[in-house]
Amino acid sequence: MITAQLADLIGDEQVSADAEVLAAHRFDRWCLKHWQDWLGEAMDAPACVVRPRNSADVQSVVRFAAENNVSIVPWGLGSGVCGGIEPRPDQILVDMKAMNQVLSIDEDNLLLTVQAGVNGLVAEEAVAELGLTIGHWPQSIGISSVGGWISTRASGQFSTAYGNIEDIVYAIEMVLPDGELVTLGKAPRAAAGPDLRHLALGAEGTHGVITSVTLSLRRQPEMRRFSAWYCADMALGFRAQREIVQQDWRPPVMRQYDASEVNRLFPDYMQDEQCLILLVHEGPTSRVAAEILAVESIMAGMGLNPADAAAAEGWMSHRNTVPEWRDLLEQGLIADTIEVSGTWSQIDAIYCDVIAALKTVHDCVNASAHSSHVYRSGINLYFTFACMPKDASVMGDRYLESWDRALTATAEAGGGIAHHHGSGRLRRDYLHHDLGENGLGLLRKIKQAIDPHAILNPGNLLPPIEAD
Repeated sequence: MITAQLADLIGDEQVSADAEVLAAHRFDRWCLKHWQDWLGEAMDAPACVVRPRNSADVQSVVRFAAENNVSIVPWGLGSGVCGGIEPRPDQILVDMKAMNQVLSIDEDNLLLTVQAGVNGLVAEEAVAELGLTIGHWPQSIGISSVGGWISTRASGQFSTAYGNIEDIVYAIEMVLPDGELVTLGKAPRAAAGPDLRHLALGAEGTHGVITSVTLSLRRQPEMRRFSAWYCADMALGFRAQREIVQQDWRPPVMRQYDASEVNRLFPDYMQDEQCLILLVHEGPTSRVAAEILAVESIMAGMGLNPADAAAAEGWMSHRNTVPEWRDLLEQGLIADTIEVSGTWSQIDAIYCDVIAALKTVHDCVNASAHSSHVYRSGINLYFTFACMPKDASVMGDRYLESWDRALTATAEAGGGIAHHHGSGRLRRDYLHHDLGENGLGLLRKIKQAIDPHAILNPGNLLPPIEAD
């Protein structure tokens, strides 16, 4: 019934209830769902999959859903890793894949406008032909959508110099839960009340369906150089990175790996169980040269020794190559990465406490970390854990326990439990640590005001309200 009505609205070819299509949209790249699928557990699929071609199609679908009290689950390219996608048989899944057009490139004002379903790498390649760059390089760039970047408040590997997605986005077009179309953002900077773009940034499809995005571009860098450094422990490396950014140097990439990760990821560069810092320097030639000299001086003054810059070049060439969840599961492993952040005063404790907490989980065979995003006031950490239980049926328990212990230890040390990737269903019960109970209540009020009938991605982002 729903399928036929939607087909009448936007065309037969844009609506599907084919079993294979529905099965392909049951979940995204959340590890826990892949484990369940690997075990052969049954999972719900949506009532139908709709592929709008433009904003008008999206409006028609959303208005139909609002009038008939049917829930909608927006889908970018399915690269989410925190459980933002969990459709039910009575819901419409809106797949944005067909909205994949580059709408305009403004070389004078350095602006790119794309439909929300555009693949991130396609968008980058479109501007690269003109000597420009978005400067946003998430590991998922080849499998993620620009709309998804907005929805999850994404962060890219070059963020230390170029910022996160909220620093790059210029304007957002979005269909609200009542079907109305809004454009949020008009000028390079505005004081016209609260910045309404942030109603879309990080909302994970709960406030509206993003239909197009305008991003602020950069010219491609004139020069790129690499450097690498050994440090005796993570604490010393953190202090060195703090000194670099607080002296106002901005290598776009600064990544620091603990000894466990060096041994696993960079075995050819392992030296006496030391940690490894990799840097990418790029920009105008004169600035790159000055930055490298300044970094060398800072590192030498703090007792860090140079490593082979080929380690950083190697990271650059294979940085987006990661194993598939099923490959790990076949090896008996359930694993994930957990990205958090903290101030410079907190980060030592966060690192030590989370590693210790992860190691208390039964069947843990790896607990390690690296940093990848640096700020004047603090830094992020990317923890990697892996568990190898003999009984595959308990993998999910080990997985959730690892997340719980890592996020709890982070919060107890004062850190933020979500740096990027969004919240989804995985982090939603921990949001109070970052927002506070009053802040969480405010987020609920905003959701209620925007979407009073809760038709957009119900169950995502906000934790369920406990019954009295």
